[in-house]
Amino acid sequence: MPRRKPRPSSSAARSARDPRPIGDVFGRTEPGPGTEDTYIVRTIPGTRATKYYRCPGCDHEIPPGTPHIVAWPADGGEDDRRHWHTGCWKGRQTRTITRRWS
Repeated sequence: MPRRKPRPSSSAARSARDPRPIGDVFGRTEPGPGTEDTYIVRTIPGTRATKYYRCPGCDHEIPPGTPHIVAWPADGGEDDRRHWHTGCWKGRQTRTITRRWS
């Protein structure tokens, strides 16, 4: 049986052209927890979550490798970013924020 020529992988061709964005690169805007303020929200996939974070919705840790949400006030800066469990962010209107700094 004759051998075939090796084909270049499609992922190598894709990364050479234009790397794909991971998660929401620019974010989206949503209403914040219990306020009428607008928040910028990004989805972080599990492959990009490399540290432990503390969720302000439930006060539990978000371990590395867990997909989650990063949200901050639209008029805030980098220091105002908070990492939320996806379920906690979705239920933010029905519960209070548990962290002391919030």
